[in-house]
Amino acid sequence: LRDVTAEREAEAQLRQAQKMESVGQLTGGVAHDFNNLLTVIIGSLDLALGRVQGDVQSVLESALQAAERGAALVQRLLAFSRRQTLIPEALDFNRLAAEMEDLLRRTLGEDIEIEMKLHPQLWTALADKGQLENALLNLTVNARDAMPAGGKLTIETGNLHLDEDYAAHNPEVVPGDYVMLAVTDTGKGMPADVLERAFEPFFTTKEVGKGSGLGLSMIYGFTKQSGGHVKIYSEVGHGTTVRLYLPRQSAAGATATPAMAVQHDHPRGGEMILVVEDNADVRAFVVRHLHELGYRVTEAKDGPSALSILSQPTPIDLLLTDVI
Repeated sequence: LRDVTAEREAEAQLRQAQKMESVGQLTGGVAHDFNNLLTVIIGSLDLALGRVQGDVQSVLESALQAAERGAALVQRLLAFSRRQTLIPEALDFNRLAAEMEDLLRRTLGEDIEIEMKLHPQLWTALADKGQLENALLNLTVNARDAMPAGGKLTIETGNLHLDEDYAAHNPEVVPGDYVMLAVTDTGKGMPADVLERAFEPFFTTKEVGKGSGLGLSMIYGFTKQSGGHVKIYSEVGHGTTVRLYLPRQSAAGATATPAMAVQHDHPRGGEMILVVEDNADVRAFVVRHLHELGYRVTEAKDGPSALSILSQPTPIDLLLTDVI
């Protein structure tokens, strides 16, 4: 006889990782196409709003608000599919949790007790601060919903080294040092069939209108895109723990990206701008908008075309293109 339990667990983990990768690719492709459509819709509505008054203006404002809600949904889908733009910086998880404590207490209400278990000598992590704050808030809201009659929520930090053996049983995990942020509740917990699908986008056990089913999927995508790992432990009647493992900052250090200055008025100028965008509708909108702001514009549909324009003697002052 040979015990094949570990092998079967590894195979199950691999199948789940492959399924999530496939769903992520599909979701990311759909979200990218919708993003292009919404860029044109939102941009055109925004331009039109400045040219009308009265009843027409209120109609356009309503349409713009709906389109912006759609854009927010697309951003969540891009987060799951690991295609959002992240700005990693050196983070102290203890400080982040302490700074958010008042907000979390207001979110949870008086019936839920919060306990902080913060490691006194915590390593510095490398992650996007805004996304990590969103992740912690999402986990807190989920914990609150799992404890309708009240309970206890614990936020814990720690230093961990995930070794080769752990990586062998958890696909996509790279052995190394990680900083952990864990949220534990004393709620109703999840049965095995729910736990298996917890990270899938739009999967939710909440009533209609009570949740989008994108909270955990966003956290999953953000963590994976950051080079980290996320794990859920849950038992019916005993509660749930979600642990985020994000990479420890290397000895070389990381430089935080400075905040951009807020620009309230549309800039105007006459510089030459090269717009590179493969979607014709998006490209046409951007070019039209820049023309209206006074800029001279030349356009290219792809990289090779842009390189051809850049090789010409006409000086280009700015290149405007998308990250992907």
